[in-house]
Amino acid sequence: MIRRSIEDFVRIRLEQFPCVAILGPRQVGKTTLAQSIVAQRGPEQAVYLDLENPADRRRLDDPRAFLDTQDGKLVVLDEIHRTPEIFTVLRGVIDDRRRKGQRAGHFLILGSVALDLLKQSSESLAGRMTHIEMPPFQPQDLPSADPAALETLWVRGGFPDSFLAPTDDVSFAWRQAFIRSYLERDIPQFGLRIPAETLERFWTMLAHTQGGLLNAQRLASSLGVNWHTAQHYLDLMVDLLLVRRLQPWARNTGKRLIKSPKIYVRDPGLLHTLLNIPTAYDLLGHPVAGASWEGYAIEALIAAAPPTARAYFYRTATGIELDLVLELSASRRWVFECKRSTAPQLRKGFHLACQDVEAERRMLVYAGSVSYPGAGGVEVMPLLDAVKAVRTQSTQI
Repeated sequence: MIRRSIEDFVRIRLEQFPCVAILGPRQVGKTTLAQSIVAQRGPEQAVYLDLENPADRRRLDDPRAFLDTQDGKLVVLDEIHRTPEIFTVLRGVIDDRRRKGQRAGHFLILGSVALDLLKQSSESLAGRMTHIEMPPFQPQDLPSADPAALETLWVRGGFPDSFLAPTDDVSFAWRQAFIRSYLERDIPQFGLRIPAETLERFWTMLAHTQGGLLNAQRLASSLGVNWHTAQHYLDLMVDLLLVRRLQPWARNTGKRLIKSPKIYVRDPGLLHTLLNIPTAYDLLGHPVAGASWEGYAIEALIAAAPPTARAYFYRTATGIELDLVLELSASRRWVFECKRSTAPQLRKGFHLACQDVEAERRMLVYAGSVSYPGAGGVEVMPLLDAVKAVRTQSTQI
């Protein structure tokens, strides 16, 4: 089993907050991580409930009575969207335990729909819960910097069953089944009534525009729906943590800035499946390869950033652009240009863009294996080195 880099962060947050929520798509490894924490604590200190299991749900027929019997234990509630009414009960339990001096580590909840869970929890558990997003495997999760493993992660994506599959064929078949299951079974379970075929077409359209600016009107026209419906579909894919809507950096620089967000299918393996690209050989000859690697790098860098960091891209109306701006604080910004090439060249205007955003560090992230200084204060780095540099900013959490 590959130990997730996020696990230490989860354990720290459990020592700081009464309730910790882990958000992530289905099959991303949330349950495995939670069960690892439960196993380490043992049955005297932790209990795990799978709320998709009828027997476990029956334990919560009288949730307050059950939770009172677990006083002093960490209670893990998996797929909590199944019992949204429990949030108000959790608030009462947490407040009672706080009065007894038990300040943290009461509940670990797992969910797959970010917006729905955040809305319910913010209404009931304000000030009592923190949220952590769990992505698929990222380069920093791999036990070694083996170039072959990093390429496999790019091609297959980071869902554990896909990445760890014995062959590319098995991995591709798993991803095809995952997409079908999400569209036909999982999304309807969340109470969302959208035809699976329609949503698959929309998801595939997003894949074809990987890393491009959002044009909702064009998507709507291609799908035969109105603009508001297309926006609703996009909101859904973002809330399911399957698509990233990267917002533009929009401070007042005196220049005309692009205001439309950029769109990425977050997991490269799902991107390649939607585009019917089963192997590395097929990917390297495909026009999406560059945009796919860019999205892969951006996801890894954002996942490594401190939880308070904000991510943007930068583009002016004249085409000056930065792939990623990580705002570590109001006055500290790191910028990244991501190139799959092993001999990368910066685009014209990169340094001007860095001046516009007042970048503290400038990094050119590429597919090579050696870090070296570039011209104009640019640090040229392999992806894993750039990720490690960003992670150093996450040590004080």
